[in-house]
Amino acid sequence: MTDIDAIIIGAGVVGLAAARALAMSGRSVVVLEAHDRIGAETSSRNSEVIHSGIYYPTGSLKARLCVAGRPALYAFCDAHGVAYKRCGKLIVAHDERELAVIEALAVKGAANGVDDLRMLSAAAAQRLEPDLAGVGALLAPSTGILDSHGFMLALQGEAEGHGASLAFLAPFVRACVEADGIVVESGGAEPMRLKTAVLVNAAGLYASIVAEAIEGLDARHVPKTRYAKGNYFALRGRAPFRHLIYPAPLAHGLGVHLTFDLGGQVRFGPDVEWVDAVGYEVDPSRCAGFAEAIRKYWPALPDDALDPAYCGIRPKLGGPDAPAADFRIDGPETHGIAGLVNLFGIESPGLTSSLAIAGEAARLLGA
Repeated sequence: MTDIDAIIIGAGVVGLAAARALAMSGRSVVVLEAHDRIGAETSSRNSEVIHSGIYYPTGSLKARLCVAGRPALYAFCDAHGVAYKRCGKLIVAHDERELAVIEALAVKGAANGVDDLRMLSAAAAQRLEPDLAGVGALLAPSTGILDSHGFMLALQGEAEGHGASLAFLAPFVRACVEADGIVVESGGAEPMRLKTAVLVNAAGLYASIVAEAIEGLDARHVPKTRYAKGNYFALRGRAPFRHLIYPAPLAHGLGVHLTFDLGGQVRFGPDVEWVDAVGYEVDPSRCAGFAEAIRKYWPALPDDALDPAYCGIRPKLGGPDAPAADFRIDGPETHGIAGLVNLFGIESPGLTSSLAIAGEAARLLGA
């Protein structure tokens, strides 16, 4: 006999979406969160972009769940009053080599099910954005931005409305797989020990560490998580752009792109800085590299216009010399443990895909 139907580890956007999905299926749910608030790490340290689904290999979880998650996210925002803006995105080619890259993106996006992409000549792109430089661009009209904190609050509210409970300052300590459930221990000022039928590891940056502490899970099912820090710089003043502006993508990131929040504040980033530990200091010396990258598509960037803003860290399942890895959603058919789902490598487009990721986890659990 178990104490509770489901425990979620991590109150980031994916953990909250999973808690909502399981609570709405009629299960009793507890979310364990080490911090004192929701979305304290990766979920609140990103570009807040709703992606269309063009960057990821056709058939991958990233492609499938992003393309499914995007309309679900827009519909959720409409239904729950979460602010967003469907502003569209231009992916800009700096030269002929990059033009071939974005043309391939258009083909991949169409294969992934993104049906509104348009290749633009340099002149057509400049008609949309007169200050833009480049030899051509790919227009992704369904890309947008949202209030990510408002989205997480809405997920929390709906999960709690269906009976879920959130335990803050309750770090996961260990778990033990037993014949009739999984015993989970948490720490903090009020330690808990609960037996659950379902355990969802949505710990983000720490998902591999959590998985290592599940007694009964074979170590071969626990990948190594690497940390790719992404720094952001903010623009003083306003930029003359109505669309999000992206360069051609890099091997482990989408390049230093221009985004803005719903208040119009422009920020640039993220870059890719491989680190060994979680830390959120932005090195001001990286500003020069940012300015050089930005001027490839916005030559008129004013001098001394950038200020360090914030940074986030992506949980990567490969290092700098490895190809970009897919999401891993490991359910019982992968590791053989009933009721356990491990979510590894949930980076971008994790925010866009969050509702679809939660649905996939629920499906693996028979919810």
